[in-house]
Amino acid sequence: MRCIKRLSILLLLLPSFVVVSAAVAQDGNNEIDPWQGFNRSVFEFNEVLDGYLLKPAAQGYQFVTPDIVETGVSNFFGNLADVGSIVNSLLQLKGEAAVQDFSRVIFNSTIGLGGIIDVATPMGLPEHKEDFGQTLGYWGVQSGPYLVLPLLGPSNVRDGISKIPDSMLDPVGEVNPIRTRNQLYALRIVDTRADLLAAEQLLNGDRYTAIRDAYMQRREFLVNDGQAVFDDDQF
Repeated sequence: MRCIKRLSILLLLLPSFVVVSAAVAQDGNNEIDPWQGFNRSVFEFNEVLDGYLLKPAAQGYQFVTPDIVETGVSNFFGNLADVGSIVNSLLQLKGEAAVQDFSRVIFNSTIGLGGIIDVATPMGLPEHKEDFGQTLGYWGVQSGPYLVLPLLGPSNVRDGISKIPDSMLDPVGEVNPIRTRNQLYALRIVDTRADLLAAEQLLNGDRYTAIRDAYMQRREFLVNDGQAVFDDDQF
């Protein structure tokens, strides 16, 4: 019931999120990173926190956790994320993707033992990672300037605002007691950080610039479903 209530609230607030995101995103839209001074300060704070806490925790987790268990944990949280993808696929008028994501949740939650085993992908049901930032992008809301959020890392104005409705669609937020909910949040953060350990070796030069550019390119790729977007100036 709480999930349905949150979804109803989200649908009622959808026009407001679109208007606010569009208005803020247009401010400084011609510049990718006009707030670089602020962003670099937050980035340095996040780097220190990561170096002392998140990265060591992720390395320890990866060291003691068998690969099969680590895969199961990632599958479990991926299954929960499919719930938000269903809603955002519907908001983007992607009916086939919504049906596939719904089917994924059903099969993985039952046959896949709560999502620990991904049985849906071998059945021909691909995963569609959709979030509210992509939904706003689908409806024409520009990304706005690059923004580094404390603790949360790289983002932009549109995606930063979108984290509010995304949190409303997160099944982990429904878990009680609160202690168990917080443990799940912590496990998801560590599991996600562990998945990024190998990618760190690909970062060369200025880490801030490399992470910024990679984030902006990936978000554009996701919003446009992999379709290339060209500026008129390129021709």
